[in-house]
Amino acid sequence: MITSFKGKTAVLTGAGSGFGLECARIAARRGMNVVLVDIQDDALQAAEAEIKALGARTLARRVDVSKPPVMELLAEHVKEEFGAPHFVFNNAGVGAGGLVWENTVRDWEWVLGVNVWGVINGVRCFTPMMLEAARSDAHYQGHIVNTASMAGLLTPPNMGIYNVSKHAVVALTETLYQDLKLVTDQISASVLCPYFVATGIHASERNRPSDLPASDLTASQRIQEATITRATASGKVSAAEVAQKVFDAIEQNQFYVFSHPHALGIVKSRADAIVSIQNPPDPFAERPEIGQQLRASLRGMTI
Repeated sequence: MITSFKGKTAVLTGAGSGFGLECARIAARRGMNVVLVDIQDDALQAAEAEIKALGARTLARRVDVSKPPVMELLAEHVKEEFGAPHFVFNNAGVGAGGLVWENTVRDWEWVLGVNVWGVINGVRCFTPMMLEAARSDAHYQGHIVNTASMAGLLTPPNMGIYNVSKHAVVALTETLYQDLKLVTDQISASVLCPYFVATGIHASERNRPSDLPASDLTASQRIQEATITRATASGKVSAAEVAQKVFDAIEQNQFYVFSHPHALGIVKSRADAIVSIQNPPDPFAERPEIGQQLRASLRGMTI
């Protein structure tokens, strides 16, 4: 929980677009120092110029969050420039789908590297620094927010690799929350579980490693890419609105942050099936036409 943001420091990964950039804008307007982290250089430079123009002290670093040594170096730079951060937003993420047996080893390494190891590295590098600050200053307040997804609470078909990565982030963050409660009252954690919000993650191929060309996508992967693009484009909740929910959660020490709370009915159906030892429910029960279209596409491989 953080009750006052002015003069404090925010570290945001995936800061070149989407939730990361929107949170950076709020942080700057609230008088925070802002550390911008992204792997896409042009987006990072544009974000840095914008956040500086808002009057914030900034530090921008092009970083591959999946690489432990690079994240460790980032943490050193942050400490040298600003001291221990107060708000850490482990938000960088990539999207990938397709039938789960069709994902290559490199697909798994890329998605888990960014979505899971990126969060692990952020937690591992910044939490000890924040705890040290809390021990030396009784007024220090810190908060870590990790970006998961509604896919971290559900198991929609044809996107297993993404589901696995986001379930890991939910489990990691719930454990982080409990671990922090054991040792301090000054630092807490939240998990962000957005549904379909236009952030740019549907265009993750722009940052695909060179040995994972988009031309190698299977039919099922292309079907999922098209499905997610349509879904995010039709989203009614903006990234800016979700970013505000993140800051509200930090102030209120709220753990679960949802962009679309009405979608929790699907989560309840899954939980009810687990508790009653039933088979997984139809993920398209509320929108059967989507399931019918997906089955028809996959069985005919029309894309």
